Amino acid sequence: MAGHRIYATSVASVYPLYVSKVERKGRTRSEVDDIIFWLTGHDEASLAAELAGNTNFEDFFARAPRLNPARSLIKGTICGVRIEEIEEDTMREIRYLDKLVDELAKGKSMEKILRA
Repeated sequence: MAGHRIYATSVASVYPLYVSKVERKGRTRSEVDDIIFWLTGHDEASLAAELAGNTNFEDFFARAPRLNPARSLIKGTICGVRIEEIEEDTMREIRYLDKLVDELAKGKSMEKILRA
């Protein structure tokens, strides 16, 4: 999947879609941010800088302050593909984020989403 077009897509263009998806289900932007903070090690300031800079997904994950080692506990399918079978690192990181946002929209507790 090297060179997949999602790698060049800006996180800022997808972030509002994540927020919209969860807000339709009664969840909040803050919870989306908490998921991103947990997954990448970003904080409010660094996430805001990445969004303002229109950082693409490839660079967003490459520059993540501290990818959470517990992210390997994220299992299941997203878009019909088993996450644990994705070999390409960047695509797997994107799918981890997609899966966590889906779980939030489906009403899972933050404790379960963040694999606590």
